[in-house]
Amino acid sequence: MLTSNGYVLKESPDRLGPLTETPDRERDDREALWLRLRRQGYLLLRGQIPPEQIAAFRRFYFGALAPAGVLRPGTPAEDGIAGTGPIDQAGYRRALFGHIVPSEDYERLCRTSTVADWFRWFLGDDVHLHRRKILRHTRPGQNGVGTATQAHYDLVYLREGTDRVLSMWIPLGDCPTTLGGLTYLEGSHRAVLREEAEGRLQRPAASITADLPGLAHSHDARWLVADYRAGDVMVHSAHIIHAALDNVDPGGRMRLSTDIRYQRVSDPIDWRWQEHWDDHDGL
Repeated sequence: MLTSNGYVLKESPDRLGPLTETPDRERDDREALWLRLRRQGYLLLRGQIPPEQIAAFRRFYFGALAPAGVLRPGTPAEDGIAGTGPIDQAGYRRALFGHIVPSEDYERLCRTSTVADWFRWFLGDDVHLHRRKILRHTRPGQNGVGTATQAHYDLVYLREGTDRVLSMWIPLGDCPTTLGGLTYLEGSHRAVLREEAEGRLQRPAASITADLPGLAHSHDARWLVADYRAGDVMVHSAHIIHAALDNVDPGGRMRLSTDIRYQRVSDPIDWRWQEHWDDHDGL
């Protein structure tokens, strides 16, 4: 049973399906990838980043947060097993926003050649990485509205720049559906593009809803899911609706992921996204 914010996703074939992997024959074919991105709104690229780089960053991240009580005592940082005691919130914030987010380790991961060079090749131009890059870990057992990322599309948060910005979501470790990875509403980018063109979606930055089953019904569409592996990435347009599943891992493992955004340097850049991420930055 898959849930998001406590809502149970319907598993009928017309409401739930698999994400489509990008086939190997297209991986070096830029035109084919663009056709696929326009058709699907996303690209699932298996093994894009060397898994050892993911493992190294995972150790760095959870190791930095361990003194705040995030990890179960006596477990390896790389395993990301959630602690059961209270968390030192002040220490947690200092480690996350004062050390991890502005670190060279994080920047190096986001600019690794299989990411930055890939975007240069795919976009056919010099590229800009938005400085505001978001890291999230979710603990198992958290559910109810507000615990998982609600349904949204990225453009509502990036109104001051180009609508051709591309997001990359990177699961930082193996992420089966039980761990709470991203899910995408099939074909929703086409509906959003139409409504954006008609000026009907110029709302303040906000999520659409936590009710994923209701949203699938209103769009008559499927939520698409996958078991992600360390090194896989999702590239998606600013228009496709997506959300996160709940983490129900029975072993207490936390989901760790990051979402970053690249665009052509020649396109308008949203100046608000050029500072390091902080959860009090109003975006």
